[in-house]
Amino acid sequence: MFSMGFRRIPATALVALFSCACLPQTARAWGNEGHRLINRLAANSLPADVPAFLKADAALNEIEYLGPEPDRWRSPAEPELAATQAPEHFIDLELADPLGPLPHKRFDFLAKAYAAGQKPDVIGLQPWEATEVWERLKAAMREFRQQSAAHQDTKPVEQAILFYAGWLGHYVGDASQPLHTTVQYNGWTGPNPNGYTTAHTIHWQFEGPFVGANLHAPEVQAKMTPAHIVEGDLFDAYVAYLRHTATYVEKVYQLEKAGGFTGTGTPESREFTAERLAAGADMLRNMIYTAWVDSSKPVPERNPAK
Repeated sequence: MFSMGFRRIPATALVALFSCACLPQTARAWGNEGHRLINRLAANSLPADVPAFLKADAALNEIEYLGPEPDRWRSPAEPELAATQAPEHFIDLELADPLGPLPHKRFDFLAKAYAAGQKPDVIGLQPWEATEVWERLKAAMREFRQQSAAHQDTKPVEQAILFYAGWLGHYVGDASQPLHTTVQYNGWTGPNPNGYTTAHTIHWQFEGPFVGANLHAPEVQAKMTPAHIVEGDLFDAYVAYLRHTATYVEKVYQLEKAGGFTGTGTPESREFTAERLAAGADMLRNMIYTAWVDSSKPVPERNPAK
């Protein structure tokens, strides 16, 4: 199986999909436009006490460009990379929850899933990838602080920070899209009393052409909230963010049924989509800011090597 919007599709369809001129679009969560929008709005709304280089135009442009970066890693020219990172864009909570509380460490989750006879790559690895990239960002920011204090050249670590922040933005953006949290990711399956679409088109129709044609920075920015630190454990907060996104799964199907993602859609569908994009930008900005604040904290002592 391969992935549609980083989900599973029959391997027999792979050649046809990749030969299609529209493939780069069908593979992208929120599409190129949505991911770039989320990243730019997040970076542009960082609080004033972050390092000055993060507020520079060049930094905003770089972080924006990197929004779709992980979607550029699914070419058939890099099959191992494409297969390995595909599950990092989603988590099907209906499959994850029967396993019990989600452990904070990726390999603990892998072990838990395999012990239950489940395949982690089918369930998805979204929260682990996002929090691991966030920790890379925090580590780079700590290095920036140390180099600045020592009056060293910080340009190389600044570039690392921009890359990690942009990379992180992709997954945080994915996690604001309800269809990245569910088995109902691209057409309703199972009992369907409300007559929702079963066509394998809703995922891209919603996050791709509809967003690209109808959503712009001003209406998304208007729905953003003030910046703040992510309180408590970052992994727990991120999972709560995913679970909140998942509460809107059926709303996506309801809007699609009402023609909300066709053409210009409806006022309700445009408002809903702007809110979801704004949620992604809010969370990304807050995670970047939290990484900066937390990078000033003392580093715990290392556990003895095994």
